[in-house]
Amino acid sequence: MSAYPFFYPITFPQWKEKLLYWADSRFSYFALTQGNEHSYPQNPFDSCLFAGNKELSKNDLWQKRAFKVGVLGYDFKNQIEKLESNNPEFFSLPDLCFFVPELIFKIDSEGIYASSRLSAEFLSEIETQVIPETGSVTCKISPQITRESYLKSVQSIQNEISEGNTYEANFCQAYSGEFETWSPIAAFLRLNQLSRMPFAALFKAKNNWLVSASPERFLKKSGSSLIAQPIKGTIRRGETASQDLENQKKLLASEKERAENLMITDLMRNDLARVSKTGSVRVEELFGIYPFPRVLQMISTVCSELKPDTSLNEIIRATFPMGSMTGAPKISTMKIIEREESFRRGWFSGAFGWIDESGDFDFSVIIRSIIADLEAKKLYFGVGSAITIDASAAQEYEECELKAQAILELLRGN
Repeated sequence: MSAYPFFYPITFPQWKEKLLYWADSRFSYFALTQGNEHSYPQNPFDSCLFAGNKELSKNDLWQKRAFKVGVLGYDFKNQIEKLESNNPEFFSLPDLCFFVPELIFKIDSEGIYASSRLSAEFLSEIETQVIPETGSVTCKISPQITRESYLKSVQSIQNEISEGNTYEANFCQAYSGEFETWSPIAAFLRLNQLSRMPFAALFKAKNNWLVSASPERFLKKSGSSLIAQPIKGTIRRGETASQDLENQKKLLASEKERAENLMITDLMRNDLARVSKTGSVRVEELFGIYPFPRVLQMISTVCSELKPDTSLNEIIRATFPMGSMTGAPKISTMKIIEREESFRRGWFSGAFGWIDESGDFDFSVIIRSIIADLEAKKLYFGVGSAITIDASAAQEYEECELKAQAILELLRGN
């Protein structure tokens, strides 16, 4: 990312929160990324704020050499392959939504780093920014399918596996809610207390908002290097250090979880190979176990060296959507999950991130995330897990409940 030569120490109370409300009041688009100081292979998100008013057209996204921040919606898959998304949507969302930031700040505990000089008036505006006294983060929330429907769909997917149409499918369900007032900024700050993740993000695109506590990287480009980090394999954190260690060993020893992870790792190796130098694709780490606030996750890291002159468009078309959110093989499995799921994913299980002027980028997977429309006064979030031939439908349902826990606590005010 660009250099930030100018540092501005800030000492007044709640300045980070005021900075967010200030950006919301003055810009149609803004984004916050936060890595929460996680020890993550290839590093988590930097803590940065981006703000601007210029939305990018589709052509400019691929062609314009400018700093860009935004979302690749899951349904962009339909523009890459001959696929459809006909399930009901909660509200309309663009498949591609990017803006060019006018302001970019890197944030630490003592203040902000900027790429250019800031005026005293700017810092005064932040200090005098009013934080709303009431910022509702709760709403009535309900699952879109019953447990019985979920179990029936898992059986249907396992029948498809038996027939050889898929090996592993990431089957997802959704929760939705309606509200009169809801504060995305307050919700993000609270969710980041409940579940501090390496790819936390807050994104505003006019009335549409993303409130994300994602643990997963989709794809990172640094120079000629590509890095993909699929997550497959989840177990609950222990109550004590010894229980945590036992659960870590249990996850690492699970043949089912390892098989799930390996299938998606192989899928990502194949995706990267489409745009990488022959022989350069390598698995840097297989079955790494990493702790998060409520779960332990199995993460593998796949790296490669890009072919010369490979465009952003070519990279995304070769690798999107993230294999961990589809299953394998990708195209036939996406058709199966489209049939079995009850909702249009929209931004859920797409990707959020930034692209700099040189073409380097970093994208997370949009999971453990709330997607809201303040005009429609609706929100939703999705959760899913990998269905394999030997998966227990009841255990997969419990895994989904575990993944939904922090967001449900937030929205229900538990």
